[in-house]
Amino acid sequence: MEKTPQTGSKLYLYSIVLVAVLGGLLFGYDTAVISGAEKGLQAFFMEADDFTYSNSWHGFTSASALIGCIIGSALSGLLATSLGRKKSLIIAGLLFFVSALGSMNPEFLLFPYGKPSSSLLIMFNIYRIIGGIGVGLASAICPMYIGEVAPYKIRGMLVSWNQFAIIFGQLVVYFVNFFILGDHIQPMVEEMGKGLAAINPAAQWTVTTGWRYMFGSEAVPAGLFALLICFVPETPRYLVSIGKNDEAFSVLSKINGSGKAEIILPEIKDSMTVKTEKLMTYGWMCIFVGIMLSVFQQIVGINAVLYYAPRIFGDMSMEDPMMITVIMGISNILFTLVAIFTVEKWGRKPLLITGSLGMALGAFGVAATFGQPGVEWVTSLSLLVYAACFMFSWGPICWVLIAEIFPNTIRGKAVAIAVAFQWIFNFIVSSSFVPMFNMHLEPGDHFGHWFTYGLYGVLCLVAAVFVWKLVPETKRRTLEEMSQMWKERMKK
Repeated sequence: MEKTPQTGSKLYLYSIVLVAVLGGLLFGYDTAVISGAEKGLQAFFMEADDFTYSNSWHGFTSASALIGCIIGSALSGLLATSLGRKKSLIIAGLLFFVSALGSMNPEFLLFPYGKPSSSLLIMFNIYRIIGGIGVGLASAICPMYIGEVAPYKIRGMLVSWNQFAIIFGQLVVYFVNFFILGDHIQPMVEEMGKGLAAINPAAQWTVTTGWRYMFGSEAVPAGLFALLICFVPETPRYLVSIGKNDEAFSVLSKINGSGKAEIILPEIKDSMTVKTEKLMTYGWMCIFVGIMLSVFQQIVGINAVLYYAPRIFGDMSMEDPMMITVIMGISNILFTLVAIFTVEKWGRKPLLITGSLGMALGAFGVAATFGQPGVEWVTSLSLLVYAACFMFSWGPICWVLIAEIFPNTIRGKAVAIAVAFQWIFNFIVSSSFVPMFNMHLEPGDHFGHWFTYGLYGVLCLVAAVFVWKLVPETKRRTLEEMSQMWKERMKK
């Protein structure tokens, strides 16, 4: 039931946040769709007769969307500041939509359908990069939008819903890929490169058509997001920054009630008095902490698991890797809910430190048991623990902190820099995972498996120390208090 204007409307707040988190769902959908499509895609392009589709080409193609993510996140600050949060999200939605249709049919108007070539591969990667730009914009601006409309007492919980949407988007695409695959199967690695006729008949549909449907399925949520975002308001902080104080008051009143809006609006105006503050106005540590939160979220290795989950479980000799991937997706959803319902009670730092230690335990468990006969279930359980601990800590809490730790006057630029670093290291981790994972000191050993997860485990421990020593606790602080917090830190 909607509240009176005097007390504000939680229904109104939750409805606009729900629309904003659809951007997070598309973020998760777009980055995880490759997990089910990559083998069919690899076999398709290996049939090209004008170039050799090598493992290096496949690694680049699997990660090409991340190049767009770096571009999109780097542009997010400029667009969010010049066009506003809302218009920037509309652009992101349109980019998602174009990418989904283009990735499904990269031949559109330019190339013969179904004939792989180097030119077609370039066009496919262009469409994936376009989608990546949308992801980069959404990844920076969705939590920024939610953080700027949410009351401070529940800001952490509401921003955490964005991470829930990311993981839910990944789970949705795992299910979608699973059902698209249906009775068909993925092509076997040893069959690839021998021509379509040599591939198991049950896998031929996956090579010619299945991967197209997987990419194209994203057009449905992308179109819905681009439409619905047109009906949400601009954030009060941005409206104040461009002098639209009456509109800002109207939005604040609908969310908080007119009484609280009269208190909040002057605080926002005071924090916006100097619009041209330089990035380092609040000290280098402010920017460094934001950047390193993003870096650690990636170098602990989680996206290598999310992007290559079916392949990893397949290497464990599991009978149905896609089904186990879906189970992992469900587990990830449940543990993201842990963060949502505890972040305002326990705080940001305790969740990050606990999650880091749990991830280290899971990563070391994978390193110690991968490839050992008879203990595959221990390896799988360790991988699930590793992923689950990320989901209640670094997954959502990193985004919460990035959305809230920067002062109002530098938030757009600072968030853009932090998120750009996140995607740069996402690309590094994702593109280095397969070569590291497949390293061998001698034929048949599992050195690469042990080394990769051992390294991730060590980095998880380093992340825990970083949070303990340098990251401020922002629980129950308003966005306007961040300026004073960093000024006090500069004096120490």
